[in-house]
Amino acid sequence: MATEGAKSGEAEAVVLIKAAPQVGSKHGETVCCAALDLYGKWLRLYPVSFRYLDEGKKFGRWDRIRFRWRLPQDDRRLESRRVDQDTLEIVGDLKPTERERFLARAVVTSLDREREAGRSLALLQVEVRDFRYERKTPDALAEERAKFEALHAQQDMFNTKPLIPYEPCPFRFKYRYRTEDGQREGTCQDWEIEATYYRWSREYGETAALDMMVKTFGEDYPRKGMLLAMGTHSLYPDVWLINGVIRLDHVKQMTLF
Repeated sequence: MATEGAKSGEAEAVVLIKAAPQVGSKHGETVCCAALDLYGKWLRLYPVSFRYLDEGKKFGRWDRIRFRWRLPQDDRRLESRRVDQDTLEIVGDLKPTERERFLARAVVTSLDREREAGRSLALLQVEVRDFRYERKTPDALAEERAKFEALHAQQDMFNTKPLIPYEPCPFRFKYRYRTEDGQREGTCQDWEIEATYYRWSREYGETAALDMMVKTFGEDYPRKGMLLAMGTHSLYPDVWLINGVIRLDHVKQMTLF
């Protein structure tokens, strides 16, 4: 474990966030991930070319991973780390009975307060008002698809491992929610949201899958207990994004007002 103020080191942390893949000019296809280290501190792990990882290194939520890191030169957010993904290894996982206690110290109820403290990641307790989906326009979907296709056509610039082409999700899934700061709205970037839609649409068809999404994420999750894993935009530090939707038993909806 690195000492306070270190510019590089080794860390062990529990993964909570794995956003859907994005294409960038600098790092190619990457996934933004975030984790809580064993002391309860947030770490933003980037860039991770997740789909290029060996199968034994493809971590999921609740996996405990170990890796080497260094501070980035182009990202001044407090929690950001550049990961040497060749050093990534899965060393265990957080059992269901351990999760509530592990997360409890990280749960917050105000994003404004986190921003004022200089933090850019948060585990937010919310009052869910609405969960809905929006179909992307043909132009928007075509633009996303073109970025991935262009990258894979020249993948040797970034990686040599062949991949199954990534198909962007045709829908955006959004939460309207309330915190101590007031009402907010945001699009879920959680990769698991997309994966759930694709799995259910293959099994039950698009219409039934969307109905199930609304019931599961908009009704069942809020009733049983959930948290939103939030992160600020790299270019717009006052803009908070929904990076993860975390179901957790015994997280009771608080009375905010």
